[in-house]
Amino acid sequence: MSDAPSDSRGDDRLRTRFCELVGCRLPIVQTGMGWVSGASLTAATSAAGGFGILAAVTMTRDQLAEAIATVQDRTDAPFGVNLRADQPDLDERVEMCVRAGVKLVSFAGAPTKDAVARLHDAGVLVMPTVGARRHAEKMLDWGVDAVIAQGGEGGGHTGTVPTSLLLPQVVDAVGHAVPVLGAGGFHDGRGLVAALAWGADGVAMGTRFLLTAESRVPDAIKARYLAAAVTDTVVTTAIDGAPQRVVRTPTVERLERASALTRLPRALRAALAFRRVTGTPLGELVREGLAMRRHQSLTWSQVALAANAPMLVKAALVDGRPEVGVLPTGQVTGVIDDLPTVAELLERIVAEATATLDRLGVGRPAAGPADG
Repeated sequence: MSDAPSDSRGDDRLRTRFCELVGCRLPIVQTGMGWVSGASLTAATSAAGGFGILAAVTMTRDQLAEAIATVQDRTDAPFGVNLRADQPDLDERVEMCVRAGVKLVSFAGAPTKDAVARLHDAGVLVMPTVGARRHAEKMLDWGVDAVIAQGGEGGGHTGTVPTSLLLPQVVDAVGHAVPVLGAGGFHDGRGLVAALAWGADGVAMGTRFLLTAESRVPDAIKARYLAAAVTDTVVTTAIDGAPQRVVRTPTVERLERASALTRLPRALRAALAFRRVTGTPLGELVREGLAMRRHQSLTWSQVALAANAPMLVKAALVDGRPEVGVLPTGQVTGVIDDLPTVAELLERIVAEATATLDRLGVGRPAAGPADG
């Protein structure tokens, strides 16, 4: 193993229930961003003391197995895998995670009650992302182990309630039972302290980790993100029918102007391309579409658009072609101006959080008998 954290303890004021739950040192999660959160980024995050999550939805099963093995070669720190509850091969992917000793599976949206039960039966923790208090309450009823509450500032699929209002609501609703992480707008130590003040057990960040040295996003695309202002993003339903925050580009504007008649054939072609990229058999793709219709009450047009969305993201974030793709992002991209290594980023966040706690007069926990 390599890249092990040099500080196994850190500031006790930053050690939360989430750290205890998953075994990480810092209450900072790198989310499972499709096409972005590969083995390099995930391993770097976990090795630096945070909790990295592999984005498995855009991987074949062979790619997922290779990514898990690569992370485990680089660090013995815990990490997670992001899946989608309506994936037709969910059981096989869960079994892979179980065999590899993966600690936690996250979901960008709500998993099914059955998926939660299957993961728990396999001894895997479950952490969904929610955008409303009632969704958090439902997930708690289904027995999830932690919740990410993402405010409207967040990137990708997002709601309308800002983090400053959503996070305290979710904490009040479920925080006594399970750890809650805040997402949407977080990028530094002051934000981490703010989340803790709202009662959260840490933060989850996507855009901030996308803009690091270990992120595999092309440099030219990272430059586009760094150049964006906080007012240069837009929430649109033109990509897959659900509200999604992206950088406003000519491509997004064209999608918003396109009629359903022109958008649907393009979506169908992209859906088939996604099948080839991920190695999904046609029969599984159809079953996945049926599951999406059933669980999310989508029309066939919306199913096609949903299948199209990953290819639009891949075009920009993997192929480096923003003129034909989209750039998912949180508004926080407008206040980020550098590309540190993950270790540098987490070290900076911890230093700033510690300084903020000191400035606010928040003392360290009293030493117990074993520490004295």
